[in-house]
Amino acid sequence: MRKKTQVLKYLFSDFFSAALAWALFNIVRYYEMAQFEGFDSLGLFVSYQNVILGQLFIPILWLAIYYYSGYYNEVLAKSRLSEFFTTFQSVFIGTLIIFFGLLLNKLPRFFHIYYEQFLLLFGLTFSITYFFRLLITQTASNKIHGRRCLVKALIIGSRENALVQKAALEKPSDALGFAVVGYVDSCFHEKNGLSVDITDSTILSLGDFEDLEKIIQELGVEEIIVAIGKDNNEELLPILYSLYKYKLPIKLPITSAKMLTGGIKTKTITGVPFVDVTANNFSESGKNIKNSLDKIVSLFVIILLSPLYIYLALRIKLDSEGSVFFLQERIGYMGKPFYICKFRTMREDAEKEGPLLSSKNDKRITNYGRMMRKYRLDELPQFWNVLKGDMSLVGPRPERKYFIDKIVQKAPYFYLLHNVKPGITSWGMVKYGYASDVDHMIERSQFDLLYYENMSIFLDVKILIYTVRTILTGKGV
Repeated sequence: MRKKTQVLKYLFSDFFSAALAWALFNIVRYYEMAQFEGFDSLGLFVSYQNVILGQLFIPILWLAIYYYSGYYNEVLAKSRLSEFFTTFQSVFIGTLIIFFGLLLNKLPRFFHIYYEQFLLLFGLTFSITYFFRLLITQTASNKIHGRRCLVKALIIGSRENALVQKAALEKPSDALGFAVVGYVDSCFHEKNGLSVDITDSTILSLGDFEDLEKIIQELGVEEIIVAIGKDNNEELLPILYSLYKYKLPIKLPITSAKMLTGGIKTKTITGVPFVDVTANNFSESGKNIKNSLDKIVSLFVIILLSPLYIYLALRIKLDSEGSVFFLQERIGYMGKPFYICKFRTMREDAEKEGPLLSSKNDKRITNYGRMMRKYRLDELPQFWNVLKGDMSLVGPRPERKYFIDKIVQKAPYFYLLHNVKPGITSWGMVKYGYASDVDHMIERSQFDLLYYENMSIFLDVKILIYTVRTILTGKGV
């Protein structure tokens, strides 16, 4: 709720700023050139149909530009310096789009007018937008410094280490917006080594590590800080992996994060020597572009291939008894269950003896189902899952809870893959293919972890190209 409220503040501010900047820009435009093009008064000019439409739609265009810049994704802990550069960059790009797309053909053929109009539009939009954004950000910062807007953090570690980290996170000079609700003892007691005065600090012991799930739920914990001594590397990974299932940001001291062997890239928290080991380096802008492309491409594919959908449905009906579509519960983004939709390729009673993974010569697969699997045609209905928002075009393959529970016993890092939406295709499916048992699923997940740590629009395009090649060459089995 706190994040949504802050997003609404920025949205309203940006819309108002864009509308005000555009109105002022039009007033200057009138006195510089419009009065020489048949408009006898400012009133006639601002009531002109194109001007009115521009006043309505230009602010909406600006909101779209700001959305694709990723500005509204992370709104609770903005840096004022980074906000300046983000605003400058997005306003510059937006000014180019509006100037060359809407204004250039309406301006006089004098170069100094082009420069003046461009700089005026950029200057007005940037200064007004940044002023109100800074006002909102500064207000939020004041609340953090006044400890009126805090993130509930739980520390895992010994009491001594927990006191050190609590003092660092709640230091008045930094005021990072953390409220440490207490600590849970990890049973490892070496000192972390940070030179922080803890003589006046107190911290509440919340119980044993076995009670962690209950503690997180009852106290509404939002982030976890792992404060285990730097000499306990062997004990750190098992504890760290056991925390992934809670789907919360996990922070580690830099000295501990350096020993991680999974290769997961980390992001430093401004002000304290901690890194977030659950975050990947996919830009906020890239996330929004990916989300929009998912919806647009899925809608286009469903419409374009609708005749193929009908043909495949008829062939499935003629080939074997049972329904056309196969619905099965899978675990998706942040561990949320959803029903994946596929064309049925197996007999209706394929799992009468319980959950089983398919294999290359699986006798449960129907004759036509084998052909569909070869060319991945059974995956086509999943574009509907993407359109609904359950899945993405590219992402780790969603698995059933039954198999996830088995996977994480050997590879707890698998929970990291729930931090992104699952996909119709994945790097694991392209490079490894179908998995016939849990060990093979773990091997395939290594490719998906590589995708997770290197996510980008370019990599998505690369995987889609490989997938198309797999479909065309029939190497899906």
